[in-house]
Amino acid sequence: MEETALPPVLAGPLLRRLAPDRLVLWLAASRPLALTLALTPAGEGTRRLSLDDHCRRVPVGRHAWLHLIDLPLETPLPTDTLIAYDLRLRDAERHHEGEDERGIADWGDHLLDAEGELPAFVLAGRHHRLLHGSCRKPHHDGGDGLVRAEAWLAEHREAPEERPAWLLMTGDQIYADDVAGPMLVAIHALIRRLGLFDESLEGAVVADSRALHGEAAHYYARESLLPDVKSSENLRERFFGGVRKPVFTSANAQNHLATFAEMVAMYLLVWSPTPWSLIEVATPALDDKHAALFTEQHAVIERFVAGLPAAARLLARLPTLMIFDDHDITDDWNLTADWERTAYGHPFSRRIIGNALLGYLLFQGWGNAPERLAKPLDECARLLQDAMANDGWLDGEALDAVIRRLLRFEGWEYQIPGDPPLVVLDTRTRRWRSERSPKRPSGLMDWEALSDFQQALLHHRSVIIVSPAPMFGVKLIEVIQKLFTLAGKPLLVDAENWMAHRGAASVLLNIFRHSRTPGNYVILSGDVHYSFAYDIRIRQRRQGPRLWQITSSGIKNAFPDTLLDWFDRLNRWLYAPWSPLNWFTKRRRLAITPRDPDHAKAGERLWNGSGIGLVDFDTQGRPHEIRQLDARGFDVSFPPPAQEET
Repeated sequence: MEETALPPVLAGPLLRRLAPDRLVLWLAASRPLALTLALTPAGEGTRRLSLDDHCRRVPVGRHAWLHLIDLPLETPLPTDTLIAYDLRLRDAERHHEGEDERGIADWGDHLLDAEGELPAFVLAGRHHRLLHGSCRKPHHDGGDGLVRAEAWLAEHREAPEERPAWLLMTGDQIYADDVAGPMLVAIHALIRRLGLFDESLEGAVVADSRALHGEAAHYYARESLLPDVKSSENLRERFFGGVRKPVFTSANAQNHLATFAEMVAMYLLVWSPTPWSLIEVATPALDDKHAALFTEQHAVIERFVAGLPAAARLLARLPTLMIFDDHDITDDWNLTADWERTAYGHPFSRRIIGNALLGYLLFQGWGNAPERLAKPLDECARLLQDAMANDGWLDGEALDAVIRRLLRFEGWEYQIPGDPPLVVLDTRTRRWRSERSPKRPSGLMDWEALSDFQQALLHHRSVIIVSPAPMFGVKLIEVIQKLFTLAGKPLLVDAENWMAHRGAASVLLNIFRHSRTPGNYVILSGDVHYSFAYDIRIRQRRQGPRLWQITSSGIKNAFPDTLLDWFDRLNRWLYAPWSPLNWFTKRRRLAITPRDPDHAKAGERLWNGSGIGLVDFDTQGRPHEIRQLDARGFDVSFPPPAQEET
């Protein structure tokens, strides 16, 4: 492939935390840019705002710079009004007065709508409608929920009042631990094209990332990167997916991302079509089995890439909030205390986890709450600036020091004021470790984190809660996970539900039963690769909280159809309202009424199919319409239930 000049913008803009008096945007570019933002609210003139004093430029490679924009506005923008914008740019290091600026139509025509119009956003006056979803795996052979959401948005382009207030991405925005062969080849090609930073590797069979990104790439064999010594056997099994998971997930960690550069390239390749135009995906030397798999995956990846312009248009039009789940970092991340001891006790696996968390900080976390992540960002930025001055090599000791502090950081959770407010939970880094056995699942949040959560609910009559894993899931699946846990095999079935840890489950249920939390609480979740909705109330309580568990998963992923059908059917039989088995569950004091999706077969409660959730809220914060925008092009509604309880 003949190399051409790099385009100025590699990915973005992504709209992140937006408010009438503040705009937070994210952009990836091939060089430092001087940016001007032109805003045109409907019926008003255009405001031109220089971003020079409000844009932090962070290098992630010799030809890759993140532009983190946090713009305060002296004159607030109107709410519930369409606001068109243009992001105009010049080269920051060599531009001069009078040089022509280039707008989105010049450098990013894939971001224009079908009519050739610039992107526009709406600042919602209240949280009346939300899009939400999780689990976007590029090589899942199905549609992309972000593409479906962009089509829905285009259909409603003339009705700004119908736009969702936020797009909530509730976990597994990338799959760092489950990567297709063609995607890993593309990642390595992009690393070379952009000169993404290199690093030395301790505890691996290759000395540094440059070797790993070249001939020693270990396609479909990343588990062989660990030294062949007895101390690494346990790590191979628990961290690199040596354990088969035939019940709930297909463990495929053979192409697990490892280096910081690989994390950076993955984000660029799943958010924008532009990086794909800069590289060529050539088939590496593989045995017959893996060559056939590569060909099959390549066809799926090509369909994914074809949808990226639509995904980029969506991210440029809807303010987007994100939170991590396990696959953003690695499968079973912090699931048990024993897993933590094993994974963090080896320098290579600790580096892999740390690199993924650095990627999350720069590409996802910062845009949620820049002020909360200011200190970790400062430390990361210094590390990356030093690498730029050091011929593109990260200092290994400094990188490990930044990672150690980042692994101890508390502050990934955040809240968004509004009507009703949003409370986004970190269910990964503040775990309640089992006191009975380090091999048992940890609670998703420890006592202190749960206390902070309860404080966030006080004095609000309604709250929208984002919990990556459902707080109230499918009972049968949770029971199966419990049985595997008792057998000492929680990693086999991803036994990480809210009810898996006695202490965390008890505190969570007590929070909702407490007299000071009497309002309407909607819980938005993902994680499980199927979608469902429950109405929940406290038994024998006339005045008390109303809860709704709404789960949308995955954006581009799904559960094995036959297996889910059996689970759904058995769950209805074994945990019917009259079943005595209900009294052996931790949530026996709750009356849970499932909603039946209208496109499902009679009696089915779990919807299986890639897509994205859409929820409308009334003025009291209650969901009055719950839908799944299926990636196949139709809508699935979850109408209010009859009076059946489980």
